[in-house]
Amino acid sequence: MSRRRGDHPEPLDRLLDQLAQRWRRVDVRLIDHVRELWPAVVDPVLATSCRPEFIKDRVLLVSAPSGAFAQRVIQETPAIVAALAVLGEQAPTSVRVRVGVVETGD
Repeated sequence: MSRRRGDHPEPLDRLLDQLAQRWRRVDVRLIDHVRELWPAVVDPVLATSCRPEFIKDRVLLVSAPSGAFAQRVIQETPAIVAALAVLGEQAPTSVRVRVGVVETGD
């Protein structure tokens, strides 16, 4: 497909919004909000060691580097869910933890 002269490319934010709308069950914008809130929601050690990966069907999936960290996230689930309620109707209502390599995004 070729562009006509004078046509401008779509802005990236518009394309990402269109893509996010297609992913009705996984909202990539929502997880960005969760990641911004994460350091204020959990203990500092958990904030740096564990990573929110995505939200699907209002379940937040968190990666943890070990079973011990996973257990701590599970123990803090009520507080995590309560703190993330500020996200409104899309806020997660439960948390699942996956043990494995945690990508820090740095």
